[in-house]
Amino acid sequence: MNDELIKTLIDKFSASQVAELDIEEGSLHIILRKECAVRPVYQAPAVPGTLPANPADGAVHLGLPGAGAAGSAAAGETITSPIVATFYAAPRPDAPPFVTAGKKVQAGETLCILEAMKMMNHLEAEFDCEILAVKAGSGELVEYGQVLFEVKRL
Repeated sequence: MNDELIKTLIDKFSASQVAELDIEEGSLHIILRKECAVRPVYQAPAVPGTLPANPADGAVHLGLPGAGAAGSAAAGETITSPIVATFYAAPRPDAPPFVTAGKKVQAGETLCILEAMKMMNHLEAEFDCEILAVKAGSGELVEYGQVLFEVKRL
């Protein structure tokens, strides 16, 4: 791992809501920690491609509400990904999605799961809203700051 990559990791970690990052590559072991940030909800299962049926209690808020397209009130607001992760619309492949376009959700309700480094993180609504559009597909890799949902505050 080169110095430039380490600096990039530190910058992205600092800008994210992730509480801890633990990277081990050969003899190199890097641990980055900060307070008041995201904590993992539960560990990913040992079987690749599946999600646990019952996530741990105490899911955390991950969503970052953003400004709507061009500041338009009609366009609503966006909720973006706070981390680079795999987006899951449902708790397991055979389950219905947490939310779909047109659904009204309350603050604290799970919108999706974001998997990063084999940790499943619940993205929860930070305010009451109506889902206008889901902008990511289940199993899709999402980038930091990528729009996941278009919403309208209620």
